Amino acid sequence: MPRGALRIRLARFGRRHQPLYNIVVANARKARDAVPIEVIGTYNPTPIPLTPEEQAKGTKPYKHIELDFDRSKYWLGVGAEVTDRVGFLFKRAGLLPEEWPKPAKLTQHIKKPIVEDIRIEKEEPKELYRPRD
Repeated sequence: MPRGALRIRLARFGRRHQPLYNIVVANARKARDAVPIEVIGTYNPTPIPLTPEEQAKGTKPYKHIELDFDRSKYWLGVGAEVTDRVGFLFKRAGLLPEEWPKPAKLTQHIKKPIVEDIRIEKEEPKELYRPRD
C-alpha cells in the first residue's frame, strides 16, 4: 500500500447520546464505520461518575481508555497515520512525543508527560489488640 493508505482512527458504536469508540486501523479511503483491519482499543468519552467519597477528596472524573500498546507501536512503526483525537490519546499514553506533529498544528498542548512511574506506598502495621494499662 502507498504511504498514507492506513489510518489509526476512531470508529463510533454505542447508543444515541452515549457514544463509544473503537480505536481501529483502517484503510484511509473506507467509511468511518466500515470493517477495519484491526481493532487496537476502545475509548469512552463520557466521564465515569465518581462516588461521594472520591468527590470529597477532589478527584477528577476520568474517561475509560483501553489500548493494546504492542499493536499500536507496530502500526505506528509500519507508517500508519494518526488522526487528531487518536494522536492526543496516544500522546497521553506516551506513545507519541509531546511535539508531534509540529507545535504550530497542535490544538491541545501537553506540557509534561502524563505517564508516571508506579509509586509503592507502605502502610504502617496496625495493632490489632488494645495495649493493657
